[in-house]
Amino acid sequence: MHEVKYVYQPIKVSLSGSTLKILNTHFFQTTQSLEFGWSIHGDGYELGSGVLTVPPIDPQSSYEINWESGPWHSLLSANSAAEYFLTINGRLLHPTRWVESGHVISSTQVQLPAKKMAYTHVIEREDATFLGEIFEDTIRVSQKDLWDLTLNTLTGAFESWQVAGVPVMIKGIVPCFWRAPTDNDKGGGENSYLSRWKAAHLDKLTFVTESCSIDSVADNLVKIKVVYLGVSNALIKVDMTYTIYGSGDVIVDCDVTPNSELPPLPRVGVEFHLDKSIDVVNWYGRGPFECYPDRKEAAQVGIYQRSVRDMHVPYIVPGECSGRADVRWVTFQNKDGIGLYASVYGTSPFMQMNASFYSVQELDRATHNEDLVEGDTVEVHLDHKHMGIGGDDSWSPSVHEEYLIKPTPYSFSIRLCPITAASPASDIYKSQLRS
Repeated sequence: MHEVKYVYQPIKVSLSGSTLKILNTHFFQTTQSLEFGWSIHGDGYELGSGVLTVPPIDPQSSYEINWESGPWHSLLSANSAAEYFLTINGRLLHPTRWVESGHVISSTQVQLPAKKMAYTHVIEREDATFLGEIFEDTIRVSQKDLWDLTLNTLTGAFESWQVAGVPVMIKGIVPCFWRAPTDNDKGGGENSYLSRWKAAHLDKLTFVTESCSIDSVADNLVKIKVVYLGVSNALIKVDMTYTIYGSGDVIVDCDVTPNSELPPLPRVGVEFHLDKSIDVVNWYGRGPFECYPDRKEAAQVGIYQRSVRDMHVPYIVPGECSGRADVRWVTFQNKDGIGLYASVYGTSPFMQMNASFYSVQELDRATHNEDLVEGDTVEVHLDHKHMGIGGDDSWSPSVHEEYLIKPTPYSFSIRLCPITAASPASDIYKSQLRS
């Protein structure tokens, strides 16, 4: 409904060069009954807001201003954020028979030009050293009283990650390409996305660890390389490299090579499981409500917080849900603020993220929302690519071409690190930015 309202809102706002344009698409109504307001955010935090003086705009007419002469511009000169977003709202001045005064008729967010050159994500190597141990099939890396990470060399996955003595990650990190089918995925009979995925056995894709090796070891760095083979009738090769720093940072580099004969993929990303107490999610990206690559224009970029339980969307027939698009960083924490931070890294684009008490398999199994059974962990997905969810109709495969994931090679990187209540996520994110 959020996206429907956005598409149908009668006031359209756009930015082209230095010109901010407010268009009244009504055929018979002026904007005299509206009050326009503005707010500006830098790196997700509100810098200021106010009323925007706009003369009444005639039907099918527009009003233009130079954004650099707007009342918000003085706030930018004193700020050094990497990203700025300007939001223009139109609210009713008076009540009507169907809604109270102050009701938001339109809301549009536009990204302003960056003050500096684009940032590159780098990591500053710290002098912090850690304890590294290799015992039979496990590698343990830790820094006393701060964090403790154990990786199984047979599976190439983490067996545990503790932060300040608190169990945080229970298992992971593993590749993931499957999603619980939506109603739209099922439309089209034999030509549906679901039918094509099942014909390729993507729903039965299992990963075997072809190799896991320690690439390099130093006092403040260890690099581990893992090669996964996704096997069924399909074949997907995933090369993953973990670079673990003495600071507790873990950089995950993934190179994905799918069989070129596969149908469009549901997703390309990683999955891991957190302790069930790690149930508070903060993120900098689109929100606050569910959004996907082809259904996100109404979801504005900001910093949001939700519990894992509140992120779930109770569709009558369960399926893929609770996703958030264009995520720059995200934290998963318990009530005391202990948990994990994750962000995009290197040249990787923003992530698609979701976290749920319900596994993909459970969302696929249940036929009604009330049939869902919670798992013992929080299942997290961080996707480099996530296929659109469509919706032009529900009886044919109608995801637009630009939102399909072709079976071609992909490379992406993710940064993970321990976090406590004393470590603001925005500061961690800025620590990896350079102009």
